[in-house]
Amino acid sequence: MEIIRSNFKSNLHKVYQAIEEADFFAIDGEFSGISDGPSVTALTNGFDTPEERYQKLKKHSMDFLLFQFGLCTFKYDHTDSKYITKSFNFYVFPKPFNRSSPDVKFVCQSSSIDFLASQGFDFNKVFCNGIPYLIQEEERQLREQYDEKRSQTNGAGTLAYVSPNASKHPVTIPEDQKKFIDQVVEKIEDLLQSEENKNLDLEPCTGFQRKLIYQTLSRKYPKGIHVETLETEKKERYIVISKVDEEERKRREQQRLAKEQDLNEFKEMTSCVFPRLLDTKLMASTQPFKDIINNTSLAELEKRLKETPFSPPKVESAEGFPSYDTASEQLHEAGYDAYITGLCFISMANYLGSFLSPPKIHVSARSKLIEPFFNKLFLMRVMDIPYLNLEGPDLQPKRDHVLHVTFPKEWKTSDLYQLFSAFGNIQISWIDDTSAFVSLSQPEQVQIAVNTSRYAESYRIQTYAEYVGKKQEEKHIKRKWTEDSWKEVERKRLNTQGLSYTLQNHCYGNHSLTATSTAVKRNLSPFQGEGGSEDSVLGEISDPEQEQSDSCAESLSEGRKKAKKCKRMKKELSPAGLYWILANPGVAHC
Repeated sequence: MEIIRSNFKSNLHKVYQAIEEADFFAIDGEFSGISDGPSVTALTNGFDTPEERYQKLKKHSMDFLLFQFGLCTFKYDHTDSKYITKSFNFYVFPKPFNRSSPDVKFVCQSSSIDFLASQGFDFNKVFCNGIPYLIQEEERQLREQYDEKRSQTNGAGTLAYVSPNASKHPVTIPEDQKKFIDQVVEKIEDLLQSEENKNLDLEPCTGFQRKLIYQTLSRKYPKGIHVETLETEKKERYIVISKVDEEERKRREQQRLAKEQDLNEFKEMTSCVFPRLLDTKLMASTQPFKDIINNTSLAELEKRLKETPFSPPKVESAEGFPSYDTASEQLHEAGYDAYITGLCFISMANYLGSFLSPPKIHVSARSKLIEPFFNKLFLMRVMDIPYLNLEGPDLQPKRDHVLHVTFPKEWKTSDLYQLFSAFGNIQISWIDDTSAFVSLSQPEQVQIAVNTSRYAESYRIQTYAEYVGKKQEEKHIKRKWTEDSWKEVERKRLNTQGLSYTLQNHCYGNHSLTATSTAVKRNLSPFQGEGGSEDSVLGEISDPEQEQSDSCAESLSEGRKKAKKCKRMKKELSPAGLYWILANPGVAHC
């Protein structure tokens, strides 16, 4: 079903219904590009850590635009032993709806646009009929502008904050969380009425509860408070709410937006949106599929899963929804790619049933057989870390056989092979023009290799552990330098303000040269094919009982006091997170 601006509202209930009744759903996206810097192949290397891979891909993908979003839901019909599908194609475009709304700038990659055009992609439909949207921060700013105009029109002046009863668009909150949110709002009301207290520390709670808090407070209190998430020494996350004036709030918000989104926060927020996410590329690259599937690209994977020992699933489109023919290969239409993704998952899931005794022809999306594949995203060409773990810490291989080598820009791969010719088989993973990782087949040879470079003038060899240690040290020094520089700049600014105030008073007849101003300190994977279509993601609909959030912890540890000194870590869910799920070449059709 095609969803554009003109029919979005009238069909939204069909989307909700399809998701609510589905056993699982698959998603896909078409973008205006892949990387605004080096090619993904050149950008990544075989010894990236998950954090490095995330930061690299995020850095070079944020300015692209999502043109089309595909969703396909699957509901199993036990009577006829078949899946009923409902597919949707959303054309989206952030068109400004008035002079106050954001005017988005975005980047296009010529190869991606050319490829989509060759596939018959309708760009006119995107730009003329695409569904407009705002991210949360943009919505908050527009609401703030509206409230200011309304208050001025009513002669009330600028509002310090909006009353909780003033919100005409309440956030949809699950019944089991309403009491929790009401208690939070009551505490904030007490904070705002208090003349003594400036801050409110909430109890540690789940990521879902924090999301509800942020959504609720952004609507009810667009002004007057600043909200952030901190972490205790025990890694418990809690929310701190501060009373601030408008200048302070804006300064803090700018700081928040300027910071890089942290990988752990990305994991948490992704898990909040997709509690049970499965990557079919990772699934196809893992046993028992790894030895019988040679190509995990979407089109080739779909073809392979029609052959022995697999069986194509029986599917049928729901009434009123388009019927896809896989023989026509409508690849790079987001809805079709999402549909194919679901078929691949069903075929592989059913194949796992053949290992049971007695064998099962149908394996449910909730089966424990597929639990090992949940919440792991495939990492492209990383030699010893096959996936990004969304549920906790990532794998940390020893890498005691890996060396970091720096050398002249003129060197080629053949020069490295010649340098390490005495050490047998090696693997080379380029970092940039003057450095690379070299892995040896025997870890005991590492120190010998390091020793050979002690007196070398043109190259240098160090262990992987030494390389990581120096990087962390440099990062720490850079962070400290940045913090100290900020303090120095702020000190000079305050001194300048004091001097300026003194000179002004002197010039206008006030000769009290000891006068100083009261300055207020101003306070957010295998490499895919050409084109903007990226690997899709499949999410399972959670059981209602599984959606019950854990209750907040009863008390805070002493570590909270220390945590306040740590950098602010809160990052609201934004297109950055969703883009990385959809567009990261390390994330496959799932």
